[in-house]
Amino acid sequence: MNWKLIFTLSLFGLVMAIASVFWIPENIEWIFWVVILLISAYVIARNAPGRYFLHGLMVCIVNSIWITIAHITFYTTYVANHPSFLEMNARGPLAEHPKRMMAVFGPIVGVLSGIVLGLLALLFSRLVKRRAQMV
Repeated sequence: MNWKLIFTLSLFGLVMAIASVFWIPENIEWIFWVVILLISAYVIARNAPGRYFLHGLMVCIVNSIWITIAHITFYTTYVANHPSFLEMNARGPLAEHPKRMMAVFGPIVGVLSGIVLGLLALLFSRLVKRRAQMV
């Protein structure tokens, strides 16, 4: 495992955590995440020493830690800029404790997005290897 690579790529999550609280509107945030996942998958495919899926999974788990901490820390600003979070939370199991809901579901989202990134990294690793063999 290349922990330096994992930590470095997780800094995208830290930047997005802060940016999503203060600047990026929720209706276009997904575009940034798609770009970040594609870039991260490519970088993992090129630089990881194997275990591409696991590298992708770990990047997103570390991302979820950054994001959860930032969203809880700046909760008031986050919900002011993300009204759909309050709507979704009102129907959730922890409706009276939205910060707890963030703490519970943040890592779950991290694992789910990590599965996606892991699969993308695995796919990209095969494409990168195939392209290297052709050259």
